Amino acid sequence: MGSKHNSGNRGRSPLSIFAVIGLCCFFYILGAWQRSGSGKGDSIAYKITNQADCSILNNLNFETHHNDVGIIEPSEPKAKVFKPCDTKYTDYTPCQEQDRAMTFPRENMIYRERHCPPEEEKLHCLIPAPKGYTTPFPWPKSRDYVYYANVPYKSLTVEKAVQNWVQFQGNVFKFPGGGTMFPQGADKYIDELASVIPIADGSVRTALDTGCGVASWGAYLLKRNAIAMSFAPRDNHEAQVQFALERGVPAIIGVLGSIHLPYPSRAFDMAQCSRCLIPWTSNDGMYLMEVDRVLRPGGFWILSGPPINWKTYYKTWNRTKADLNAEQRKIEEIAELLCWEKKYEKGDIAIWRKKINAKSCRRKSVDTCATENADDVWYKKMEACITPLPEVTNANEVAGGELEKFPARLYAVPPRISKGLVSGVTTKTYQEDSKLWKKRVNAYKRINKLIGTTRYRNGMDMNAGLGGFAAALESQKSWVMNVVPTIAENTLGVIYERGLIGMYHDWCEGVSTYPRTYDLIHGSGVFSLYQNRCNLEDILLEMDRILRPEGTVILRDEVDVMVKVKKIASGMRWDTKLLDHEDGPLVPEKILVAVKQYWVGSDTDGNSKSNDEDES
Repeated sequence: MGSKHNSGNRGRSPLSIFAVIGLCCFFYILGAWQRSGSGKGDSIAYKITNQADCSILNNLNFETHHNDVGIIEPSEPKAKVFKPCDTKYTDYTPCQEQDRAMTFPRENMIYRERHCPPEEEKLHCLIPAPKGYTTPFPWPKSRDYVYYANVPYKSLTVEKAVQNWVQFQGNVFKFPGGGTMFPQGADKYIDELASVIPIADGSVRTALDTGCGVASWGAYLLKRNAIAMSFAPRDNHEAQVQFALERGVPAIIGVLGSIHLPYPSRAFDMAQCSRCLIPWTSNDGMYLMEVDRVLRPGGFWILSGPPINWKTYYKTWNRTKADLNAEQRKIEEIAELLCWEKKYEKGDIAIWRKKINAKSCRRKSVDTCATENADDVWYKKMEACITPLPEVTNANEVAGGELEKFPARLYAVPPRISKGLVSGVTTKTYQEDSKLWKKRVNAYKRINKLIGTTRYRNGMDMNAGLGGFAAALESQKSWVMNVVPTIAENTLGVIYERGLIGMYHDWCEGVSTYPRTYDLIHGSGVFSLYQNRCNLEDILLEMDRILRPEGTVILRDEVDVMVKVKKIASGMRWDTKLLDHEDGPLVPEKILVAVKQYWVGSDTDGNSKSNDEDES
């Protein structure tokens, strides 16, 4: 048996050996030929690696047309199809709904604050646009004109007729730029402010408008290269913040109530109240102390309206001289306690300036806030205490660091970074981040040439980081609401130091804004951040709620996350395309581009149909 086994090993013929050697030589020569450039293999692979992920997408139409309905490719996996909500939800704001609000106390405006629905009450349907909805006018025309069909509320045209807020003309509203305290127009009002406040030279860039109305102050500041974050509570009958956003002006639904504003400390170069009806002297001056928290050292506070110029208006306001005089004296006392120096009072306007540091301030008594982090404000209760300023070494030093004038401050190293106050971020990594986002935005513009034009006026970055996306897009044509998630690294102070605006938000909840607010929504790493915290479907439905018909979404995240997101989005009347990273297909991060289809609600059965069905 042993000899039989050995004879089997000797059975290989010389022919098989020569065949193996021949095949090896053939494949070696073929590989060398391809690498030499004579073959096509490597050149094709190179082209595929570097091609059209960053070129214009021919199968996604970014233009407004209102009648296109996207075609779902047969190869797409079946996804849950989301039905339209009833038309009664056309202006649905989940965390500021009137019926829910009325169940909360009216004390300190608690009922006007955020009160989000519990999980079992969340809507899992698509918010319809009103019948006749039209893409807003491009900026700057949108500042002055809004389509009536988009915001069909006429009460303000009667209530504020003599104050020049808004007029109804044919099928549009016209906004002449007036306000309660500036009926001659916001431009003239700002001219008076600019005689005291250095708006023209870029020293003042970020502003806060409390109780903004239709945000005409912010609208006219924009042409002076200053940007205002405007807020007002949701009204019973009129959507003033909705008007502001439809005009292309930054605004959110908000109120000075019992919780902190969703902004970091030392954020704004100036803040104003133009007959905003906020009781500044109540709660021991708590609301003025909150303004002080968000006001930058050296910043300005403007008060126009009661009680300023009370001697002229006390009869019109139905207030007594004694009452108004006492109110103004109390405001003066609180301002002194906050180390605000009055710089101007004439007619209806008074202006104070905050001291640049605590060394230049001698307070009689100080109730300092105990919190270690003045930026930790999400759902945190306000208190009647003064937020301490960072320490300085001399009386001429600006607490927290001096800022460059805008636009230089957009790419200058922010003081919070140069002082090492942001974990893991250095001057070098900040500069690298800025370069990276310039590269990425250029890639987005190759995908969609309309990015950076007036086509996308209102933008949002869902996970803004250091504000690199907004900085790379910065122009008079558009603005970006930089959202810093409450569970992410707190970088919102850096964003404001760059001369940009933004807010804190938890994406497990609804945004404090009306439907159809944003033209362009961008998000980097949002769904990885939240995938173990809340339902990704809820985040996408909220994005759909705040995105305008034919608005665009750009998301970037790990490939497995993007595949999940794409599947959900395919049931939401979005046309989607998943693209490779701008550095090629081997990078595990992918880019999802989506366009929301145009469709409106039906006024017959609560369902929805496309615009061409309405017209037939």
